[in-house]
Amino acid sequence: MNNDHTQRFSFLVHHVARLHGAHFDRLARQRLGLSLAQCRLIGALARHEGPDPLSQAELAQRLELSAMGVGALCDRMEAAGWIRREAAAGDRRVKWVHPEPRALAAFEEALRLSDEVQAHGLATLSAAERRQLVALLRKARAGLMAWEPAAAGDRTP
Repeated sequence: MNNDHTQRFSFLVHHVARLHGAHFDRLARQRLGLSLAQCRLIGALARHEGPDPLSQAELAQRLELSAMGVGALCDRMEAAGWIRREAAAGDRRVKWVHPEPRALAAFEEALRLSDEVQAHGLATLSAAERRQLVALLRKARAGLMAWEPAAAGDRTP
């Protein structure tokens, strides 16, 4: 068994994601005046397709954050003019969240920032290696998404 945790798949994937997030957060704050969390919220709103807007509760689920955390995030973003909220007609407890036009424009710039961070992170890889890396990560993700452990003691893939 390899005891060097820095060579383990889970460590490397998590560490790369954390580094990407930290660089993105720094650039987004400097260039857009938005945090990574705020960009993620705008991204969820921008990508949403459906007849009804997303509620704060749905945003919390999609972003894997607490309802209270999303509420505080929405408070700050609404005060800054990035989003607007409205109570649902049928249930005043439900708050629909709408992106303002400037948020959608910022999301496009956030995508470019993410591409910039990715380009720096993968600069030492050839185009073929980049494609292979993405393909392998997709396979790993599919394997984890399909895995349903039968019992606590099930350790076989």
